[in-house]
Amino acid sequence: MSKPPTRPLGVAAAFALAAVCLSTSTTPTNAAEPPRPNIVFIFSDDHAYQAVGAYNEPRKLLETPNLDRIAREGVRFDRCLVPNSICGPSRATVLTGKYSHLNGFYNNSNSRFDGSQTTFPKLLQGAGYQTAIVGKWHLMSDPTGFDYWNILPGQGIYYAPDMIEMGVRKQRDGYVTDVITDVSLDWLKKRDKSRPFLLMTQHKAPHRPWSPPIRLLGHDGDRTYDPPATLFDDYANRTLAERDQDMTIAKTMNANDLKLNDFKERFTPEEKQAWDAYYNPRNEAFRKANLQGADLVRWKYNRYMHDYLGCIKAVDENVGRLLKYLDDEGLATNTIVVYASDQGFYLGEHGWFDKRWIFEESLKTPCLVRWPGVVKPGTAEGRIVSNLDFAPTFLEVAGLAVPSEVQGKSLVPILRGEAPNDWRKSFYYEYYEYPDPHHVRPHYGVVNDRYKLVRFETPDLDAWELFDLREDPQELRNVYDDPNRAPIVAELKRELARLREELKVPAKPERKAFGNAPFMPGEAPAAKKAAAAKKAAAKAAPVSAAP
Repeated sequence: MSKPPTRPLGVAAAFALAAVCLSTSTTPTNAAEPPRPNIVFIFSDDHAYQAVGAYNEPRKLLETPNLDRIAREGVRFDRCLVPNSICGPSRATVLTGKYSHLNGFYNNSNSRFDGSQTTFPKLLQGAGYQTAIVGKWHLMSDPTGFDYWNILPGQGIYYAPDMIEMGVRKQRDGYVTDVITDVSLDWLKKRDKSRPFLLMTQHKAPHRPWSPPIRLLGHDGDRTYDPPATLFDDYANRTLAERDQDMTIAKTMNANDLKLNDFKERFTPEEKQAWDAYYNPRNEAFRKANLQGADLVRWKYNRYMHDYLGCIKAVDENVGRLLKYLDDEGLATNTIVVYASDQGFYLGEHGWFDKRWIFEESLKTPCLVRWPGVVKPGTAEGRIVSNLDFAPTFLEVAGLAVPSEVQGKSLVPILRGEAPNDWRKSFYYEYYEYPDPHHVRPHYGVVNDRYKLVRFETPDLDAWELFDLREDPQELRNVYDDPNRAPIVAELKRELARLREELKVPAKPERKAFGNAPFMPGEAPAAKKAAAAKKAAAKAAPVSAAP
């Protein structure tokens, strides 16, 4: 691989370089120089790192042999953080290498991706790579920068999904995870084999409502899963934000999530019969048991685990299919494979499902990378990395310059086993969407290897939180007001201010950033004070006599 320029270029210069690359043969002029690596990026939706075998979660929820193979033959990143823990914004970050406030995609409520902006697929395409994206897109506009695209409309469905192939919508037979892999493999087989390629295979699974394939119903043999230690968290020692949310297994999870209704999917008659044969007798036993309180929550948790993990088991099987194709075609040795999710997910921790928070289970995504001949097999990497880093990494892998506006950092030095002196020691997080869905209040904060400082600013909440991840890894105690931590708070506030300036975070985000929120969080305390003063003045004003 040729060494890329060391100085970042602007967008115009990057496109100029891509044009030069495109005008030359993709065959190396130096016979000793290997061809540019292919890139396979496999992206799932809401895949918790706790549900990847290689992460050694104490509950040992699921064996994932094919994902574990990537880790065994490559590197497992233990601290891959996302800047905005929600589906669409995470996808926009992957494409651009930029935070939501710069790429313009803040939330899943009213954001629309601006396809005219620079993305790493566009730059790879301009440099002679074949580019394809298959599966979940969820960015509202049509994909740009891809020679081929075949995407789910919106969120998509699990059975017999519609897909939009280069603008034409049609229904596909089969289970969505299998279908996305089928289409990916078909594209690989038909590609121009004289040129390097980028394939982005993006799964819907394991997104809610967690519908497993028929072949995996009963995959766990009615196992009783160990609950997380915080399943019955009472949110003591924290703020209103943690108490007033709508994402609990106990109250938010509904009959459709739990397959307790006449579940609707595009089943064939045979699939519907098999589905009912599995769920109906178990649902009848559940109703007869008339569970209450903690017992009911435990039952819901176990049903959730069966369904969610069944979806992931199908993802793992299909990752295996892609890896096998690379092996069979002799492509594995010159292909970098990356597996990640759009963010982490709650598997009962704090009593929750879903994501959104700056807290560990939603902040951290699984990230596994295999790059034969470059990455030392079986490596575990603890430095803070991010999905911001994928775009610059892929550009450097292809020998291209990284545009100056990209906010991520190339992982190539780390993948090579180097220890960059200037690697990030802290990370900035931002979340916007409120009040729907799930009623998680907008917040931002800074994270380092030990501490997490969080800021909530809404009309009903003006608060800070500080968590010591070393002493309190489950994030149960807000120690912001501990006088002994005052120096730490001051240091983190300085770092937070530095990061916000460096990352060009606006002091007042656009109103549309918050989706359906009826307020501007940055103005909340002042607005609340002004409203109270106005009310007091009206109460004190003299009342005129009636005519």
